[in-house]
Formats: sequence, structure tokens, C-alpha cells
Amino acid sequence: MKAVIEHAKAGGLVIGICNGFQILCEAHLLPGALIRNRGLKLICEHVYVRVETTDSPFTNACQKGQVLRIPIAHGEGNYFAEPKVIEQLKRDDRVLVRYCTKDGKLTDAANVNGSLDNIAGICNEERNVFGLMPHPERASEKILGSDDGRCIFESILQSEVVVR
Repeated sequence: MKAVIEHAKAGGLVIGICNGFQILCEAHLLPGALIRNRGLKLICEHVYVRVETTDSPFTNACQKGQVLRIPIAHGEGNYFAEPKVIEQLKRDDRVLVRYCTKDGKLTDAANVNGSLDNIAGICNEERNVFGLMPHPERASEKILGSDDGRCIFESILQSEVVVR
């Protein structure tokens, strides 16, 4: 983790998917924590997430409001943070994706794990560290059931972040 933290502090891009999101929070590269899912069961299914902003190296190839169909597979994916942290994330436009319905509505039913404010993924203040519970790498080809995750990886490739 020391090398990952140094890379992030130098401005390099870091993406933490599922348990990687948990680790980024535990390493204090992202605020908050991932706790047991509402209902205390492992959830393994495709869900919908809405892109909340394209102002990041991880979502710049997406469209704001775009709904992505991406799988999840976790037992501890319930994002939690203190209310002041949630407000700061919203104020700074750092919530990159939220759980939603197929048509993009933020509902409690679409929030499969109980995450606060339907949060599925956030970034740090510098916008170079991204943690998300859904697995975009498992939605990168149609044969996998969806290729919606590709826009996240295309965003990274389009990013102008260069670390020396």
C-alpha cells in the first residue's frame, strides 16, 4: 500500500473496485467505510448506476446522467460516512456514480446494499483516486452481459493525467 499511496500523492490514477474500494477507505485515500449490506447477505447481480459527473479522469468518456448496467458481488458494499462527509462529497461533486433504476431514478429499491445517498463510487479531493463497488471490468464486453463498464476504462485512457 505504501507504493499505492505514494503513487496517488504524486497525482497518479488509482482505481479501487469492490474490495479495492474498501482498502482505499481503510488506507484513508478515500473517506468513509464499507459495511455489511443491508439485509446482511452477499449480493451478486447486475445493477444500474448513474454517472453523476464527467469531471473526473474516470468518467470523462461517459455522459452525465448515463445509466450503466454493471455487476456487483459483495457482502460489505454499504457505503457509510458521517453526514458532514456526505455533504462535502456532494458539494465537491465527488460522487461519481450512484445506484439507480434502469431509467436513472434514485430509489431505495435500486440501492441494493443500503449505501448512504445511493453512493456506488466516489473520488478524492484531487480527483485521481476512485473507489466503486460495482465491477466495470466484468462489464467490458457484450458477451459478458454488458459492455457499459468500458466507458470507465476509456475515460482512464483519455485522461491527461501524467505521472513522472
